[in-house]
Amino acid sequence: MSSSTADTLDPAKGALSTDYTRHYMFYNGLTRYGADLSAQPALAEVLESDDRTRWRAVLRKGVTFHDGKALTPRDVVYSLMRHQDPATASKVRPIAEQFRAVTATGPDEVMIELTGPNADLPAILADSHFLIVQDGATDFSQAVGTGPYRCAAFQPGINTIAVRNDNYWVPGKPHLDEIELIGIPDEVSRVNALLSGDVHLIIAVNPRSTRRIEASAGYRVLETKSGLYTNLIMRQDASPTRDPDFVLAMKYLFDRGLIRRTLYRNYATIANDQPIPPGNPYHLADLPQRAYDPDRAAFHLRKAGLAGARLPVYASPAADGSVDMASMLQEFAAKAGLQLAVNRVPADGYWSTHWMRHPLSFGNTNPRPTADMLFSLFYKSDAPWNESGWRDERFDQLLLAARGERDEALRRQMYCDMQVLVHDHCGVGIPVFISSLDGYDRRLKGLSPIPVGGLMGYSFAEHVWWEG
Repeated sequence: MSSSTADTLDPAKGALSTDYTRHYMFYNGLTRYGADLSAQPALAEVLESDDRTRWRAVLRKGVTFHDGKALTPRDVVYSLMRHQDPATASKVRPIAEQFRAVTATGPDEVMIELTGPNADLPAILADSHFLIVQDGATDFSQAVGTGPYRCAAFQPGINTIAVRNDNYWVPGKPHLDEIELIGIPDEVSRVNALLSGDVHLIIAVNPRSTRRIEASAGYRVLETKSGLYTNLIMRQDASPTRDPDFVLAMKYLFDRGLIRRTLYRNYATIANDQPIPPGNPYHLADLPQRAYDPDRAAFHLRKAGLAGARLPVYASPAADGSVDMASMLQEFAAKAGLQLAVNRVPADGYWSTHWMRHPLSFGNTNPRPTADMLFSLFYKSDAPWNESGWRDERFDQLLLAARGERDEALRRQMYCDMQVLVHDHCGVGIPVFISSLDGYDRRLKGLSPIPVGGLMGYSFAEHVWWEG
């Protein structure tokens, strides 16, 4: 997994898998994810609403922070509302703007009032960014949470040492006495460290390494099917990528089956240029699959006046598989009459220097637990990470309406309509959903998939044990 000097103990600022894993070690949320991404009770024994706008949370009694202080409603109020403060620099500030008010209404009770109804709030609150910190906490050189482990050492970009919290509120957990979390950015080095016994669990295994791991006695690969995707970004505020015919041409140039087989060794699921994966209850399964069709691509390129044109595309190892995807597109585009010049740029600085800054580039989006969260962060017209700059008033209206729709059949239809709009009009091409692959020592027990990400949705530390 990647790490950097920007590694943080502040859940609001988490940006990498190392951050998410670290935060689930030291903190808890009001809810937590089940294997099907349903929201399960955690610090809140009850989270209920009659209108999906006002939510009553009843806190679990007897929970203490690592310094011995009892969990109170004030901690919850502070933890949720701090995301709205620009100084916090929260990664989920756009989501937290839905909090109209969070107030303590009793010794163990909190009322969360939203700006509008949102049936997904319980699942949203299980996200690592919304984990509960102490009231008034601003110094995150240490982590003082209610989680299964206490922070014994933290060196950004180097390692984190977690030791068992003997006063954890979940009976019998955690099982391990100590965990050291380290960042090994290079995948080959991660695999070597696993197979040499230097580490016992690794994330982000390259599909090309799976045979080597499985062939080594005592080691296994855990596949987690997820909504992770690498996408082609066609900016809608630049030429020629704003042209609808250009967008369609590029989408027809994805040979999705080839990408699945050659890039991901079948550890992927065919996607259809919209971001809701098959495991999501709102996935639109009967949306006609867009197939590789160089003739149709050539037709749309001619219609856009781009036959014979030359265009740069930016790719980087930072966006998983994008360099190989770009090379494939370059070959197929040439057959359709478009000359793509692939600019491979380093992973370091890609997200700040190149992502969303060129007419044609690649992104890489981690799974999100709900359709609303994914659409709100990446596809709504004013979303902070609206990668292609796509704006659609109908989409925005459906998104807001779906949050509070009480008729589940109608709500599902709204999400299906949004997927059609993205598929047909958005400047984003999504060829496959990429499985998360973890490598592990067989003596490490208790691992199972939670499809929000690798390492059991980054929460493995609480659940695993060692049989040596």
